[in-house]
Amino acid sequence: MNNDPVSLNVSRRTFLARSGLGLGSLALASLADPSLLQGGVEVDRWPGTIKPMHHKAKAKRVIYLYMAGGMSHLETFDHRPTLTTMHGKPMPDSFTKGQPIAQLQGAKLTCFGPQHKFEKCGKSGLEISEIFPHLRTVADKMCIIRSMKTEAINHDPAHTFMNSGTTISGRPSMGSWLWYGLGAECDDLPGFVVLTSSGRFGQNQPIAARQWHSGFLPSRFQGVHFRGKGDAVLYLDRPKGVSEGRQRDVIDAVQALNRQHEGLTDDPEIATRISQYEMAFRMQSSVPKLMDFKDEPQKVLDAYGTRGSDGTFAANCLLARKLAEKGVRFIQLYHRDWDHHGGIKDQIKGTASEVDQPAAALLKDLAQRNMLDDTLVIFGSEFGRTPMAQGNGRDHHIKGFSMWMAGGGIKGGITHGSTDELGYNAVEDVVEVHDMHATMLHLLGVDHKKLSFKFQGRNFRLTDVHGNVVEKILA
Repeated sequence: MNNDPVSLNVSRRTFLARSGLGLGSLALASLADPSLLQGGVEVDRWPGTIKPMHHKAKAKRVIYLYMAGGMSHLETFDHRPTLTTMHGKPMPDSFTKGQPIAQLQGAKLTCFGPQHKFEKCGKSGLEISEIFPHLRTVADKMCIIRSMKTEAINHDPAHTFMNSGTTISGRPSMGSWLWYGLGAECDDLPGFVVLTSSGRFGQNQPIAARQWHSGFLPSRFQGVHFRGKGDAVLYLDRPKGVSEGRQRDVIDAVQALNRQHEGLTDDPEIATRISQYEMAFRMQSSVPKLMDFKDEPQKVLDAYGTRGSDGTFAANCLLARKLAEKGVRFIQLYHRDWDHHGGIKDQIKGTASEVDQPAAALLKDLAQRNMLDDTLVIFGSEFGRTPMAQGNGRDHHIKGFSMWMAGGGIKGGITHGSTDELGYNAVEDVVEVHDMHATMLHLLGVDHKKLSFKFQGRNFRLTDVHGNVVEKILA
């Protein structure tokens, strides 16, 4: 009998792999015959840590339309007529004295009126800027929050705060928390997918991959960046000359070694490596089909304003719907075109034209497929823009800005909260970023105070020690 420590620590999975019935072999066979998964051995799908749910969920998934760069609330969703009458006049000191201002600190502060008109839309009469003709047609599905506040005034820490609830880099992103807590709904795609697009009208601020990182959670929960054109996932395809069977042999051998090592060390990252090898193998089949838009009717492509997988925000919105249908838990779309320090009148109109039609089409498409009721859609930026002029543009602003939500248990056709008459401070029903996170989790059936992970001797959570559910916006 062989008494070496590796042989003595052979796991059940290792035994199955050695006997030719390992999970890898099963996964390969299941591509041809999914019914094989019903034979008693399951694919290594993460089940989530919340069992049972803390309360009944109204949403199953989130599609987060992230307008990176700092969308001006004053030209989009927050109508401030008084600011129009104050255009060109000095900004009252009572608003700005002692307040953090990004690049206007010490400069002469002059009021800068809204550059576009607002109109009442839908049966609800929501006031939305004229630069969003398509979103105005779905106003009755939207809840516009006009009283958002955040803590970081520069782009990168503001992205970090919006995504992870802290300005400290290295904490888990909200998509990772959801995947960890709720588990996955599909076997051949990650539970958290990120899509990015760039526009032509603003400064394209960089978006770091740490914005969708898993932090101190096991690395299997990190978001996976899908590219909108070309190879969706880098290095996913097998090398030239390597057959599917030969690659399967290599994976099985590596997995057997990984499982033996896991038995010796009990290292969760080895378990992650095992599951990700299998996921990558299954994605070689699922991702190309997902990225192929040939089965989409022309009327759907026209509704979104896309010709296919071309890397645009429009194509990414359609891809987000397909990912949602497949069971991906958290889908985040970054559009990097909202940093308008100058020329805001024309620039923001151009940027709005890049996202308006596809965002509206996404809501309509989800509704037509009976998916909007259990899909929470969020649209917003890392912060807003100042009521004061920066030449003919606006600077970063954290004291008051807007975002909207729709579907997934959100009350449609309403506004929540308000900024003051000049759009500077959120003054009514203020919503902090932690409150937004708490509300999102609540709609997914999660009590934000109970979803935690122990790290370095302390229990951490997405909302840290903050956050309240915004009850008034719930359907």
